Amino acid sequence: MAITALPPDTDADIARVTEALAMITPRWNVRIMLALSGPPLRYSELAARVPWLQNGQLHPKLKSLCDAGLVERTEHTARHVTYGHTDRGAALLPVLPVIVAWAEEHLEKPDRPLPAIEQVEDSLILLTRRHAAALLWVLKQRGEVSGRALARMVMPSSDWTNVYPPLRQLVADGLVDTDGIGRPYRLSAAGDGLGPVLGALSAWSAGQPLSKAGQHPVWGHPQVTPAPKGWVSNQSRLTWRNRDLFSHATPARPMAAVAAGGPRR
Repeated sequence: MAITALPPDTDADIARVTEALAMITPRWNVRIMLALSGPPLRYSELAARVPWLQNGQLHPKLKSLCDAGLVERTEHTARHVTYGHTDRGAALLPVLPVIVAWAEEHLEKPDRPLPAIEQVEDSLILLTRRHAAALLWVLKQRGEVSGRALARMVMPSSDWTNVYPPLRQLVADGLVDTDGIGRPYRLSAAGDGLGPVLGALSAWSAGQPLSKAGQHPVWGHPQVTPAPKGWVSNQSRLTWRNRDLFSHATPARPMAAVAAGGPRR
């Protein structure tokens, strides 16, 4: 059933991207996916790569990733079980450098260099705000839009004033701009710059190759073919290899503590 008053194709696209974000944003999910890069691992081998997760925390995370179709559990014998990426999970990894590139250009620069994994986590938090994807989609398509019109398109079954809390959050996050109360809303430079990220997530969630991202009807730029980016953070200058993915000795600050984005901290 449609969740917005947008055209069915657009509504389905937003729903797929929202579902994709819900799969990967929960705390530690991206780190577990990255730790599984390479050959399948036994549980103990994976646990050694994410040592800040206790056994009681890792197991439910793995189960949720398996249920989402991103990780595959293979039982070779009763005592030999391995975990590895599914094809769908492996196809997700090239989306992550696209998110890092956006974060380095558009998020507020922190006081300390951030590992690329934290750039990804901070960005995902902003994109999973309530109604964020749908609001960003409409603003990209329509340009400047009033709050009442946004409510009619994005949350047609709710009181139209309910659109303002998520809009205020997107403004605080630096993804949306407005000239003041009663004035229309529009994407900021950071919000408009999400094209490669949302195009890539749309392609991945629809089972298409990431090369299709540039042809997305809303977020694409078919005339531009971006050069592939490696796992490099411009601030930390670290290439994303298994041995330095988690270059900090202790786990990152709790994700809930991340301040509003565009602005980041």
